[in-house]
Amino acid sequence: TTLLLTQQCSLTTTMSSPYSVDNPHPKALRISDVAHLHKPDETVVLWVDGCFDMMHFGHANALRQTKLLFPKTRLLCGVHTDEEIMKYKGPTVMNEQERYAAVRQCKWVDECVEAVPYVTSVEMVRKYGVHYVVHGEDITYDEHGNCSYSDIMDAGMFLLIQRTRGVSTTEIVGRMLSMVKTTPEGVIAVENNKDIFSDIPSSPKSRKITQQYMDGVLARPGQWRVSPYEKPKKLRFLPTARKITEFALPVNKPKSTDKIVYVDGGFDMFHVGHAEFLRKCKELGDYLIVGLHEDWDIKYHKGEHYPIMNLHERCLNVLACRYVDDVIIGSPFIVTDDLIEAYDVDVVCHGSVYEQNVEKDPYKIAKERGIFVTVESPLTNLTTSVIVKRIVQNAREYELRNRKKLEKDQQHSGKYVEEIVE
Repeated sequence: TTLLLTQQCSLTTTMSSPYSVDNPHPKALRISDVAHLHKPDETVVLWVDGCFDMMHFGHANALRQTKLLFPKTRLLCGVHTDEEIMKYKGPTVMNEQERYAAVRQCKWVDECVEAVPYVTSVEMVRKYGVHYVVHGEDITYDEHGNCSYSDIMDAGMFLLIQRTRGVSTTEIVGRMLSMVKTTPEGVIAVENNKDIFSDIPSSPKSRKITQQYMDGVLARPGQWRVSPYEKPKKLRFLPTARKITEFALPVNKPKSTDKIVYVDGGFDMFHVGHAEFLRKCKELGDYLIVGLHEDWDIKYHKGEHYPIMNLHERCLNVLACRYVDDVIIGSPFIVTDDLIEAYDVDVVCHGSVYEQNVEKDPYKIAKERGIFVTVESPLTNLTTSVIVKRIVQNAREYELRNRKKLEKDQQHSGKYVEEIVE
């Protein structure tokens, strides 16, 4: 246990106030400062709060780290309302009910606390019996530039963890904004999936230009590749075997008596619609295996700009879902006899909502075997395309939000957390 805590949570921090150099915050607590205060069999109650907009593996990794801080923990996850987030940050992509549900499906969360204030107070968290509030190095601030956790820090209840580099909601929104161009004539969709952009209001001129992009008259982004020798503008998340293993734990092998259910797909921009669908698939058996299609399979069927998240990012998102037992990374688009027999699959599932046109039936063999089941998609109005459409239809608004977020991060970067030693 001591080794685990040391490896994951050894943090040395020196903190200074973001709003007054004359009134510095006390040091954030290190796990080594507080571990001895709790017995090994004691349940330590930890609190993490946030927006959790378009919940991704960066959010999930923060929750995973928090869950493992002590031998026994109860993790409470507070989620802000749309109104609170609009006040402090700007518009959300997912509404509050979608964000609450997204947090609940994460396997490291014990309880989702809805509608919590953006600024965290000692009085509030103590109502839930919380020992410590946990957050990454990317500390949040209120509308006056004050740290949202100053009250918690002053009470000696704040623990700092390492944020996941290379991914954030802002960065993911930026990926989708790259699908469009904003001009005086309106939003121009630079995309070859007509279904997504067919109902975006725009001027006749922008509609004509958009159609030219779709029809290939104008060049689409992505046709020119960046040289592998050029330094990337911004580091993307780089997956490692260790990170995938951490997300996969605990590894539970299927028992000989288990009914094994297999479901495949892209699961791009993993959202609560996916999670609820997987929950219904899991109800058909005992052990759920999710097959993730390769990036090029998705690109072939959906267009140049897809998937939004690459295979390894999608893998982490799916592994964080509490209904999933195992993941096949890069599963074949066609469900074959070999796949069914190799994994002893008893049931092959697919949803009632299908976003892409296929040339051949991928489930022909499963149907011939009599093991194919169509699962009614529980949230037909929430798909990856719908999420992309929300971003595209409000491109200017989200571009402004992203710009403000980056400016705010630059303003406070290095000012609050001056030293972090892993």
